[in-house]
Amino acid sequence: MIVLQAVRVIGLSLVAFLVAFAITPIISKLLFKFNAVKQIRTSESAPVFSQLHSKKAGTPTMGGLIIWLTVLGIALFFLVMHLLFDGTWTFLNFVDRAQTYLPIAAMLIAGVLGLADDVLGVLKIGPNGGGLKISQKLIMYLLFAIVGALWFFYRLDWNVLSIPFVGSVSIGWLYIPFFIFILVASAFSANETDGLDGLAGGVLLFAFVALTVVAFAIGRYDLATFGGVTIGALLAFLWFNIFPARFFMGDTGSMSLGVTMGVIAMLTNTTLLLPFFASILVIESLSVIIQVVSKKLRGKKVFLSAPIHHHFEALGWPETKVTMRFWIVSVIFTALGLIIFFLNRYL
Repeated sequence: MIVLQAVRVIGLSLVAFLVAFAITPIISKLLFKFNAVKQIRTSESAPVFSQLHSKKAGTPTMGGLIIWLTVLGIALFFLVMHLLFDGTWTFLNFVDRAQTYLPIAAMLIAGVLGLADDVLGVLKIGPNGGGLKISQKLIMYLLFAIVGALWFFYRLDWNVLSIPFVGSVSIGWLYIPFFIFILVASAFSANETDGLDGLAGGVLLFAFVALTVVAFAIGRYDLATFGGVTIGALLAFLWFNIFPARFFMGDTGSMSLGVTMGVIAMLTNTTLLLPFFASILVIESLSVIIQVVSKKLRGKKVFLSAPIHHHFEALGWPETKVTMRFWIVSVIFTALGLIIFFLNRYL
């Protein structure tokens, strides 16, 4: 049984990779056709960023469409085949009310909201050349997270937090603000990390690998299959997104993946391991918060530019060096997180 489930996860991951790889030229051509290209912030609002990335102006954005369209398309295909023919398709179908309804809905809704922000940026509607301000994005994340928190608490009756080496602790109504924090932080950090070729895609890939392993280990095979399909689509996206990127992920990719990551962490009750699984995302978010607070209170910057990956660029590190070293840090902390998970589970 476990072997067959492993075959399903790996097999559908491969299917997702091939599907995403096949549709990439189509999506890429459409992005160029409709001039859906990246708008670089003005030198007045972000002088260091503008200097470092001005050459990237004109690169297509919204490449994250490839990821969530692939995942949702495969989910829909096998669900329809299951409903029409049953039999073999039942095994391949991973759309399940208890395990994957919520992450699928989260990926779709967040992807569409992120897409709307990307379109505003392309049309140059909004401040600093187009798109929503950070404060506006946070409000959007907050509203989305509130709905999810209320659903988990009142409809699913979830209020338990798993603390490694301590056990499961009921936190009652505090589960609602905790859930909101996790989803907002996940969406915000994924968005902030999407700043260098291959950076967000790589670190999110490691996070989804860890969460998929966790889901499989606790017997949530449909959720693990969903995670595997996401991994396959992410790998195909990374093939084209590594330096020099053919296109950028955009908010439609970073927001959908960030929110989905948070939802899966809640479903597997591994939220306290997210700082390990998504270590770079945490560091990126903290660097932005520290920079903003320092400028407000002290009138000085802590980093040459924030998020922190731009700080290292400003120090003279090549973009590829920043990305590769951040990937290495991500792999190390992801491994540590998995070690803690399995020690906590079996000791």
